[in-house]
Amino acid sequence: MKKALIAMSGGVDSSVAAYIAVEQGYLCGGAMMHLWSENGVLDCRDAASVAKKLNIPFHIFEAKNVFCENVIEPFISDYENGLTPNPCIRCNRTIKFGFFADEGKKLGYDYTVTGHYARIRFDEASGRYLLYKALDSSKDQSYFLAFMTQQQLASTLFPLGELSKEQVRQIAEEQGFINAHKKDSQDICFVPDGDYKSFMERYTGKHYPCGSFLDMDGATVGTHHGAVGYTLGQRKGLGLALGEPVYVCGKDMQANTVTVGKESNLFTSTLYARDCVFIPFEQPDGPMEVTVKARSRHKEQPAILYPPENGVIKVVFQQPQRAITPGQAVVLYQGDLVIGAGIIE
Repeated sequence: MKKALIAMSGGVDSSVAAYIAVEQGYLCGGAMMHLWSENGVLDCRDAASVAKKLNIPFHIFEAKNVFCENVIEPFISDYENGLTPNPCIRCNRTIKFGFFADEGKKLGYDYTVTGHYARIRFDEASGRYLLYKALDSSKDQSYFLAFMTQQQLASTLFPLGELSKEQVRQIAEEQGFINAHKKDSQDICFVPDGDYKSFMERYTGKHYPCGSFLDMDGATVGTHHGAVGYTLGQRKGLGLALGEPVYVCGKDMQANTVTVGKESNLFTSTLYARDCVFIPFEQPDGPMEVTVKARSRHKEQPAILYPPENGVIKVVFQQPQRAITPGQAVVLYQGDLVIGAGIIE
């Protein structure tokens, strides 16, 4: 009998994923990682309660150090280098399907199970595992999973991929789970108030100094409160009165300047991305038509993907796109199939 370890967060999704894995006949255990969350005690209580109800063992993995090393410190480094990272993507690849899966293997588990909304299928023709969007497009999380390797896909189960959120809550209610109506967490777990700059200053002990806002001609038009605190396309919170709306159009981290301009300055038709992963194949052998998400809330846009040159792909959109942001992930699709992903340069 195959053994499956469920990554339990204390939320309803991972709890129902655990229930389904048990129902499917896997020999299951549950586990929670101590990462960062200040709500960890309550979340741990909820996860342990569900594990007890399902009559499966419950483990706790101490993961704060590995989380800081693999997620928080690269997050800070990226911001300090003028990028806008997505830490949830890095956490999925290095922590949930890296550290957690490795800990599970040490305990004899064959599979990692999570409450993500996505689908994995094995394609016999290519001999590869494929990643698809969830059936419920409003909950689909394939964007955050697109950097998974073949090895990770082969040893992972997503039981919620065919379900809607309403169905998941209904199952939790029927099973009497303590968290059946628990609110979903939306924020980055280590910056719940969304103030990245203050978090970085607390974590590093650094102070990010004020500097100049520049217009597109390089003239000083105001003072910013630390370039790390601004992202491409930002309009709110600039504190500038220039007679018309202006947006962050660029940053120079060495000079500690933030350039602002009209919204029209934010549009581009081409992006380049590094650190690419492809799922249905090792890499494309020629240009291919894809749809593209250049950030998690970006509506998919038609584009042409060009094969990597020196490890960098080129994506050319049919229509110019607003605020393509270095450091964000670009994820490539054909229909519901995830083709691959990269980090925008």
